[in-house]
Amino acid sequence: MATQSLFYANPLPISSSKRTHIKGGEQFLGSFALKTKTRHLRFSNGYRIRAAVNCEAKPVQIPSQWYNLIADLPVKPPPPLHPKTFKPIKPEDLSPLFPDELIKQETSSDKFIHIPDEVLDIYRLWRPTPLIRAKRLEKLLDTPARIYYKYEGVSPAGSHKPNTAVPQVYYNAQQGVKNVVTETGAGQWGSSLAFACSLFGLNCEVWQVRASYDQKPYRRLMMQTWGAKVHPSPSDITEAGRKILQSDPASPGSLGIAISEAVEIAATNADTKYCLGSVLNHVLLHQTVIGEECLKQMEAVGESPDIIIGCTGGGSNFAGLSFPFIREKLNGKINPVIRAVEPAACPSLTKGVYAYDFGDTAGMTPLMKMHTLGHDFIPDPIHAGGLRYHGMAPLISHVHELGLMEAISIPQTECFEGALQFARTEGIIPAPEPTHAIAATIREALHCKQTGEAKVILTAMCGHGHFDLAAYEKYLQGNMVDLSFEEKKIQESLAKIPQVVS
Repeated sequence: MATQSLFYANPLPISSSKRTHIKGGEQFLGSFALKTKTRHLRFSNGYRIRAAVNCEAKPVQIPSQWYNLIADLPVKPPPPLHPKTFKPIKPEDLSPLFPDELIKQETSSDKFIHIPDEVLDIYRLWRPTPLIRAKRLEKLLDTPARIYYKYEGVSPAGSHKPNTAVPQVYYNAQQGVKNVVTETGAGQWGSSLAFACSLFGLNCEVWQVRASYDQKPYRRLMMQTWGAKVHPSPSDITEAGRKILQSDPASPGSLGIAISEAVEIAATNADTKYCLGSVLNHVLLHQTVIGEECLKQMEAVGESPDIIIGCTGGGSNFAGLSFPFIREKLNGKINPVIRAVEPAACPSLTKGVYAYDFGDTAGMTPLMKMHTLGHDFIPDPIHAGGLRYHGMAPLISHVHELGLMEAISIPQTECFEGALQFARTEGIIPAPEPTHAIAATIREALHCKQTGEAKVILTAMCGHGHFDLAAYEKYLQGNMVDLSFEEKKIQESLAKIPQVVS
């Protein structure tokens, strides 16, 4: 079919919550800010946010709309291009992969988009998520900084990914789609999509990056428990996978390869659609429930962040927290530093080029202008499997080019050192991905200790590491090393980026 060639250019409501008795002096904030006196209170979903407050605020509700940053940007982002003609793609070009409503959201310039009631009803299983002040970590670091983290690990899948998995599956179900396919790195996205498909009765098939498939068997079992079929990638099921295995039978895989495999299946089967866990505009849009909630929660405790820190791979968690704050920054209401943190072994924002490139290794997807290391760059198998992607979300890349944010990279041993400090003070074992944000937060807090600045640091804690304990074992046994990249390897990959004249 004509459109197929695009992908083969190169072959509970609050009232249901428990009552909790709070004694004078024990100050918590669930979705509330409380006065310091004895009283009975109701907590949304039982989650409490620790914070010292001197005021009382209304409950923080789940947002009823997603926020689209594109509407407020002074310069609009470059459009994706057809890989054969290099012309801007049309909505119908995306129809082999996505249902109509997601295509509308992908190309929308509306400032806010309504969240369907059915999606909100499922969100209530874990939203609103807690904003927690890390007082014990502050004490350990002896810093005057006040550290807050928005914790998304309370979802059924243990991360922020269900925020977009649920609406994506909902819109596919509304259009009568029966089968969806996807890729996953660490397995956070694959398990989230499997969870959502189990709620709406869709079949789910996942290509998991080989390195993570081997490192994280319990993520694979989560997907299978929710009914998904899981393949290691590269696989011999697809043409894209077979080509990779022919050239490198021991390939550890990459998100780019896994995307190629999933896209190939979707593009060649009329009854199947593709779901993506990061990178695209509609995915980042769905994640803005994080930042919209957090804005209200920070206001409830009378705080405004001086710096916002989040990890970046494809960028969905970072965008979800930061985009609503960028809106307020553009409106002149606040002026925080916004800092993305990526792995030193896969530094697309800090070492990549800003250019049009494929989103997958085989070159089946549209060309997107983004910070990229080259679509056939295969990062070393670091433990933060969700951050092993060659490119950054086009919208985040554009925001970076506009100077609205900055980026740094950190090696994995420093990240796990920070993770242990966090776990041993705050009690939560982070997934390997947000350890990057934690390490950067600790750096900033220690800098505040040197300067005496009492900054407010807000960071994104996008998931727990309960199924990543093998990585912690490796670190604790002294066997973890800092994986990096060869400059020659990146230059060879960048040389293969399509040459697009602006």
